[in-house]
Amino acid sequence: MGDFMNQKYEAARRKYTTISIPKPMYDKLSKMIENTGFSSVSDYVTYIIRDLLAEIGEGNGLGTKKTDEKSEIIKKLRALGYV
Repeated sequence: MGDFMNQKYEAARRKYTTISIPKPMYDKLSKMIENTGFSSVSDYVTYIIRDLLAEIGEGNGLGTKKTDEKSEIIKKLRALGYV
């Protein structure tokens, strides 16, 4: 039974990774999601990143967007602390 549980844990662990963000940013995001449908900061950040990927077209990169669209994406990433 131990091997089965270890395999199950390893499979679940490979589905996710950890991205570190500054603690003040985490605290701000945590306050922002209070009384929303998001159950955690991680869920919210995942939502935001998915939205950004959809905007830029997964795999197409920023090179396919107009300059003003690139600026908007960079602003969103900056607001999240990634730029």
